[in-house]
Amino acid sequence: MSDDGRDVEQRVAAVLDGLGVPYTLEPIDPAFADTAAYCERYGVPLDRAANTIIVASKKEPRQFAACVVKATTRLDVNHAVRRLLNTNRVSFASADETRALTGMLIGGVTVFALPPELPIYVDEQVMAHDWIILGSGSRSSKVRVSPEVLRRLPAAQVVPALATPA
Repeated sequence: MSDDGRDVEQRVAAVLDGLGVPYTLEPIDPAFADTAAYCERYGVPLDRAANTIIVASKKEPRQFAACVVKATTRLDVNHAVRRLLNTNRVSFASADETRALTGMLIGGVTVFALPPELPIYVDEQVMAHDWIILGSGSRSSKVRVSPEVLRRLPAAQVVPALATPA
């Protein structure tokens, strides 16, 4: 992967094109890629931003999953995610693990163009709006799209109470 993320961004655009849902790829200053900074800089309500978080079981063989939650909530790693992965202990994947698994840097991670075997869990609260902002695979842009696109991903499952209020 190149450090600028353009190759991943192109794969993400190809996946979105294939899903047949209108979207906008919005260029941003990479210094504002982290959600709170992005929302403040670009005037996007924090509750319209959704974060993709890679989690991992602690036990070998390690299991990974991608979780999508609103920026105004906290992923329930210790209960909901642990149950979904059917394991005793789960943690957030490190930045290095995330990059190795997805080819994406923290601040740009998205559910589009992930390895096909990776399960995707989407908190049902993400589905509440007509549009959301997601990572694009790069720290140089964001994707504005209907959350309904998440239902079209083959590995995705919408889950009640995947996240709790922040």
